[in-house]
Amino acid sequence: MNVLAQYIRDMSFENILVQKGGQAQGQPDVQVRVNLDAKRRQAENQYEVSIKLNIDSKSKETGTQLFLLEIDYCGVFQVENVPEQQLHPYLLIECPRMLFPFLRRIVSDITRDGGYPPLNLETIDFVRIYRNEIMRRQSEQQTQGEAAPAAEPSGPTGTA
Repeated sequence: MNVLAQYIRDMSFENILVQKGGQAQGQPDVQVRVNLDAKRRQAENQYEVSIKLNIDSKSKETGTQLFLLEIDYCGVFQVENVPEQQLHPYLLIECPRMLFPFLRRIVSDITRDGGYPPLNLETIDFVRIYRNEIMRRQSEQQTQGEAAPAAEPSGPTGTA
């Protein structure tokens, strides 16, 4: 695997508390939602993998929303010699692991520049997110009366 490029596709930081004229006090309650996606590019053996984070921070004491950060961070990967049956989990587990340290630093910088203490994201368990999505889709198929073939989620989601 080679990382050919990394970039921010889309980003929004809303400093809600400051817009309303308030100042952050006390401990924040931070909720992080993760969505993953992978798709084949036109070039042979190239894939685009994206990590979409939705970070919602509220005051633990008052429940007042402090900020909302949404970011779609992508990487372009050249992946060769991975068996076809292992490619999907590889793209949605290993590739995001490669991108995550860079995304973590960007989130830290954005929150610091937004007037809050830098948010240092905890490590995201991409294996757990992938497995949970597989189980969710299999359960969905079984409740619909279908046999549960091997699921291939294009975009697992989870909470970190």
